[in-house]
Amino acid sequence: MKKITCKAALIVAMLLSTSLPLSEHASAAKADTAIVLATSLNVRSEPAQQASIVGSLPYGTIVSVSTESYGWAKISAGKTAGWVAGHYLKNRSGLSNATPTQVSNPGQKTGTVLADALRMRTGPGLDQGVIRVLPMSTSVEIIGQQNDWLRIRLTSGETGWVSGTYIGKAQNITSTPSQASGSKSAGVPGLKGKLIVIDAGHGGSDVGAIGTKYGTLEKTINLQTATKLAQMLRQKGAVVVMTRTGNEDNPALHDRVSVSEQKGADAFISIHYNSSPKKVNGTLTFFYSDQKDKPLAQAIEARLGQVYGTKSNGISFGNYHVLRENDQPSVLLELGFLTDAKDEALVRTADYQQRSADAIVKGLSDYFR
Repeated sequence: MKKITCKAALIVAMLLSTSLPLSEHASAAKADTAIVLATSLNVRSEPAQQASIVGSLPYGTIVSVSTESYGWAKISAGKTAGWVAGHYLKNRSGLSNATPTQVSNPGQKTGTVLADALRMRTGPGLDQGVIRVLPMSTSVEIIGQQNDWLRIRLTSGETGWVSGTYIGKAQNITSTPSQASGSKSAGVPGLKGKLIVIDAGHGGSDVGAIGTKYGTLEKTINLQTATKLAQMLRQKGAVVVMTRTGNEDNPALHDRVSVSEQKGADAFISIHYNSSPKKVNGTLTFFYSDQKDKPLAQAIEARLGQVYGTKSNGISFGNYHVLRENDQPSVLLELGFLTDAKDEALVRTADYQQRSADAIVKGLSDYFR
């Protein structure tokens, strides 16, 4: 096989990065800091999907970005350096890097949460209990420090400890602790601050169902829909963690559940598309536990039933590993049948996936309210 030239590699990267904004040329810029939004983000040797993987970065890692090329970002984090898909990074230009904030006068400082999901704990250590999860950009008052841990106060007056790695550089504040304690509670109804784990089913060599008319691979449209859902939820203020972020990723079922439980998810959503030897079509939502899962399933399926172009088959008990072994509220969504020609033609479109994601967001909002 002939070697791929640099120019060819860039063309391939453009074709494989259709969901990313494309620039006419690669651009070099001053190094900025960014945060990894993926559960595990592959770092590649070149800005192309087929390039070799040289490492991976866990969720919340702060990286230095030096160059962008056709939707790819050249990054470095510690000893790991290479190219990553840019849409799994959130720029934090001008904010501190992974060095813990140094507090010279704790009672007079405030900070900003840099991570998408920062756990506030009862004490300074990973073995301490979790009080709540703070979404990105939450403003906090820094009232103490122990090694790399900061003691903080929220506007609600609630106090706890967080890792200083994920708090932006402190700035002077004008409000006093007494004013902060009288402010509106940081917790608000709806999606803001809720931690949602999105599981794009299958992946890698496990392609899932295959469309009978167009040959649509389930693993691909699962990830496309999951990515759209994640973007919409983040816009609503939710904290989102994805169990897989690449088409070749295929975490074991117990690892997908582990992400949900370790993160203390408020909801776990597994995205799938269906198949059947019978002539059936439409959506179907599975749950395992009547108490834990069924209310979530009912809320989401009610909204999916309003999506134009397909019908709702309601909710059903499903003895699936990602539901059965999951201690968090969880559902498995089948968003259409790839074995039905009409369904397959519909679900492979970006418009249908976007409308389905919108329905899921509305269902989650209904559930939390």
